[in-house]
Amino acid sequence: MQVLEIKKYPDKVLRKKCEEIEGISSYEKDLFSKMLFTMRRFQGIGLAAPQVGILKRLIVVDIGEGEIKLANPKILEVKGEDKLVEGCLSIPGAQVEVKRAYEVVVEGLNEKDKLIQIKAKGLLARVLQHEIDHLDGKLIIDYLPFWRKWKFRTSS
Repeated sequence: MQVLEIKKYPDKVLRKKCEEIEGISSYEKDLFSKMLFTMRRFQGIGLAAPQVGILKRLIVVDIGEGEIKLANPKILEVKGEDKLVEGCLSIPGAQVEVKRAYEVVVEGLNEKDKLIQIKAKGLLARVLQHEIDHLDGKLIIDYLPFWRKWKFRTSS
């Protein structure tokens, strides 16, 4: 299986908004597989298509409870609040405390082109939100206070 190149900050592709897809074809199925393989190779638990240079609304997640492959994911509901430190394969070494919803309901197309909803809480909810952020060009460093963001950008 091919390992895809993970785009690193400040690559401009990471700041672009991704396009929705019409449906799941063999291309998307193959891309899901390559993204999962790449994510695992780099010991990640989530990966979004723009992180491998593809501006499509596709994410993969595996926190050890089974693979999730979603196209056009949307957050429908949020509940609660949680603040934890996150890392990102596209920003090696960055550790950023991010406030996110503790529970979410996410809707998207699965690899069988079926619209599904996932109710998630804790780590799974956090990873889904993190990957969906990528689809809109948002990175964990965007959650930093201005003075830390400036310091991070001058050291990159």
